[in-house]
Amino acid sequence: MRTFRWGNAALAAGILTLSAGTWLRAQQAAKPANPTPVNVDGKVLRTAAAANDALPGSWLSYGRNQNETRYSTLKQINDTNAKRLGLAWSYVVGAGGGNQEGTPLMWNNTLYGITTWSVVYALDARSGKELWRWDPEINQTAVRPKICCGIVNRGLAIYNGMIIAAVNDGRLQALDAITGKPVWESRVAYPQDLYTLTMAPRIAGGKVIIGASGGDKPTRGFFAAFDAATGHKAWTFYTVPGNPELPPENDAMKAALKTWGGDFWTKGGGGAVWDGFAYDPDANLVYVGTGNAEPWVQKFRGAQGVDNLYTCSILAVDLTTGLLKWHFQTTPNDNWDFDSVQQLMLLDLNIKGKQRKVITQASKNGFFWVLDRITGEFISGAPYVKTNWASGLDAKGRPIVNPEAYYDLDPISLFPTGGGAHNWSPMSYNPATGYVYIPVFLQPFTYAATKELAPGSTGYAFGAGTPKPIGGPVIGPPTAEGMRAALQAWDPVNQKLAWRIDGGGGIGGGTATTAGNLVFQVINDGRFRAVTADKGEILYEIQTGRTGMAPPITYEADGKQYVAFQGGLGRPATTVGPNDAKIDNPPMMFVFALDGKAELPKPAPPPAPPGAPPQNNNNPPPAAPGAAPELQQR
Repeated sequence: MRTFRWGNAALAAGILTLSAGTWLRAQQAAKPANPTPVNVDGKVLRTAAAANDALPGSWLSYGRNQNETRYSTLKQINDTNAKRLGLAWSYVVGAGGGNQEGTPLMWNNTLYGITTWSVVYALDARSGKELWRWDPEINQTAVRPKICCGIVNRGLAIYNGMIIAAVNDGRLQALDAITGKPVWESRVAYPQDLYTLTMAPRIAGGKVIIGASGGDKPTRGFFAAFDAATGHKAWTFYTVPGNPELPPENDAMKAALKTWGGDFWTKGGGGAVWDGFAYDPDANLVYVGTGNAEPWVQKFRGAQGVDNLYTCSILAVDLTTGLLKWHFQTTPNDNWDFDSVQQLMLLDLNIKGKQRKVITQASKNGFFWVLDRITGEFISGAPYVKTNWASGLDAKGRPIVNPEAYYDLDPISLFPTGGGAHNWSPMSYNPATGYVYIPVFLQPFTYAATKELAPGSTGYAFGAGTPKPIGGPVIGPPTAEGMRAALQAWDPVNQKLAWRIDGGGGIGGGTATTAGNLVFQVINDGRFRAVTADKGEILYEIQTGRTGMAPPITYEADGKQYVAFQGGLGRPATTVGPNDAKIDNPPMMFVFALDGKAELPKPAPPPAPPGAPPQNNNNPPPAAPGAAPELQQR
C-alpha cells in the first residue's frame, strides 16, 4: 500500500502536527463568517447525541453517532408543527450515473455530500451556496465494468479538520474540510481485482475503518483500518479464508477453514463488508456485518452443508490488534443472498430487569437480532416480517432452516425477498419510544440455480416456469393485503411489532428520528414524509420528483432546524461523461425547514413501461444469463 501526499512536504507535515487550538485559529481565519468551530476529535464523536453533546445541531458521522442510532435531540420541528414543512433550498449535485445513496454530514454550518462516482462537495448549510467541490476523476470506462452492484457511494467521515471519502475505484482520500484540497490518499483495493468502495468510512479511536464491496464477484471479503492522520494502513481483517495451501493469517482464519471445502478459494468466498458498522470505545471493539457467500448456491462452493464462516455474520474485532474477538452468524450456509451487512446499532436496553449493552440488527433474512456486544452472546431473535425460509431459531440463535428452502434447477418462491426484508436503507432508534424504525420489504422472491457455474456468475437463475411456493410454517407479523413495502416500528426489548404503515422498502431512502417525536422518512420513489414516532401517524408527505433516493439527516444552523437528503436520476448509470455536465432531471440535494417557500424542481418523467429500453439508472438492463439480478447496490 502506498500513501500519496500533495504539496510541499514540510508544509504538509506542519499541518498534520498543528495543535487543536492552532488548527481552529487557522480555520477561523480561512472562514471568518462562522465562529470558531469545535474540532471534531474522538471525544466529540463519542459524545454525539449524548447529554453532553458538544455539537447537538450537527450530524458528524454516517449514523449520527458511534452507536449508529440516527437519533437527533433537535425538536424545533416536532409533531405539533411538522405540517408546516416546506423546501428551503435545493442544489444540483451532479450529472448522475446511479442512485444517490450518500448520507450528508453537517459541521461548522457546512453541509458535506458525496455523489455517485465519489464527487465530494461542501455547501453553506443555510443557503445552499457551493463552497467547494472535489472530483477524484475516476476512469469511468475502465472501472464501470468491474463494479459489482451499482455506481453508488453511501457517505463520508469527518475528523480533525478533514473530510474522509471512499472513492469507488478503491482509493481512500482525506480532504481539508475548509478548502476541499487533498491532505492524503491511500489505496484500499483495486478495481482490477473486482473490488470497489461503496460504504461510508467511519472513525474509531483515530483510525478510519473501511470495507470493500464486490460480493457478487469472485472476491475475498475484508475490511481495513487506516491511521486517520496519515492514511497509513494499520491492519486488514479478512472475513473468509484464502488458499488452504498457504498459512492462515490468524487463528480466526484457521478456524474458518474448517467450515469450507473443495476449491472454494478459487471463487473468492464472498463475505464483503459494504455497509453495517459500529464502534464501542469502552470495549475497544469495532463491529461489522459481512456479506453473502459466493457463489450463491452451495453446490458451487466446493462443499455442501457447511457454515462458510465468516459470511453472513456480525463480527467484533479489537481496534488495536485487528484480531477477532467474537462472531455471530445469522445465516449459516447461505444460499439466498441473505447478507448480514445491514446497519448495526448499539443500544443499552433493560431486558428482563437487567441493563444490557447490546448490538442489534434487522438482517436481510427477516430476523431481528439482539446480542451482547461485549461477548457476542445471543440474547434474543425474532422474525420482524413474514418469513418461511426458516421455521424459527434454536436456543443459541441458529436458524432452523426449512428443508424446502434449498433449491436447484426448479424455481421456488419463499419469504422474505432476496433483496432482503431490510437492506441498506437506514433504520433509526428513538430512546423516548424505545422503538427501532425499519424500512422493510414484504414480498417473496424466486430462487433457482443454474446447471453449471458460468465464469463470473453467482449460480443464480430466474428459473423456467412458475415458481413453487415452499411449504412449512410461516412465522413473523402478518402482512396486510397488497402491502409490498412499509415503515415499521419494532420493539427490540419484547421483539414485537408496535406499528406499521405502507410505504418504504429496504433499499433506498431511509430514516432519522428526533426528540420532536418524529421519524423523517425518505422513500426510494421520491417521497419525503414526517411521521409521529409513537404512533406512526403521517403528518407531512411530499413527492420530490426524483427517484433513487438517499437517507435523510437533520441539523441546526443559526438556530434553525433543517432536514436534508439527496435524490437521484440524471444520466443513465452506463453513460460515461463529466460529473458536472448539465443534464435534464439532475440528481438534487433537498433541504426542508418550517415554512420553506422554495419551488421544487420540475418532476422527472415517469419510468418507461415494462419492456421498453431503460431511460435512467432506475431501470437497469436485464441481468445476463446466469448472473444475479442487481437486488441491491452493495
